[in-house]
Amino acid sequence: MGEFVRLEVADGIGTIRLDRPKVNALNDQVTAELAEAARAAAADEVRAVIIYGGERVFAAGADIGVMAEAGYAEMASRSGRLQGAMDLVAGLGKPVVAAITGYALGGGLELALAADFRVAGETARLGQPEIQLGIIPGAGGTQRLPRLVGPAKAKDIVFTGRMVAAAEALEIGLVDRVVPDESVYQAALDLVRRYAAGPALALRAAKQAIDYGLGVDLATGLEIERVQFAALFGTDDQRAGMRSFLENGPGKATFTGR
Repeated sequence: MGEFVRLEVADGIGTIRLDRPKVNALNDQVTAELAEAARAAAADEVRAVIIYGGERVFAAGADIGVMAEAGYAEMASRSGRLQGAMDLVAGLGKPVVAAITGYALGGGLELALAADFRVAGETARLGQPEIQLGIIPGAGGTQRLPRLVGPAKAKDIVFTGRMVAAAEALEIGLVDRVVPDESVYQAALDLVRRYAAGPALALRAAKQAIDYGLGVDLATGLEIERVQFAALFGTDDQRAGMRSFLENGPGKATFTGR
């Protein structure tokens, strides 16, 4: 249990909770604790994950006061650690949703981009403001953002450093759902709850096939899919799912995650 980041698990759903007043700025300690929480969330008993910064703010980016006087060597190392933490979140073999309240800026948005889904409050603001500081995003913003919204929209957001309102974020596909601010966590919980009782190994295979496939040519992606598909025929969940379908119809299987 970290000082600023903790993992809370209930009913198979793990919540990675950021809690560094006032705006959940991502300093080295938060980065290390986020990585630790992501590793803990990889446990089998955690079937889905919510990333949440609290009722007021998701994460307003890096700690600029710390970075202002940093040099190349220091930032090369620090950005590597931050990218590593984001990669651990993105690499979780289970559904992950970012529950966004208030601001998700800079590293905060990059953390949200590492999730599979994003639920935002009506007054949420998202952006990559690094260009206004004379730098660029350094924890995935130039890579995950264009893969999500397309290169032209990503360039607009990165080149201007502007904040994107929740309604526009929904329109361009930056977030998947917009709800009243007070309902953000519950909406994220409702979104992932359906997965907590699902076939964990099949969900992991589906996520890996999609994510890995995006980075390769079609033929290689199809081979990734074929191998993942065939491997699932060695699982208890495949047998339970097909047996239930034959005996009771679709959508009634009970899965154990094995």
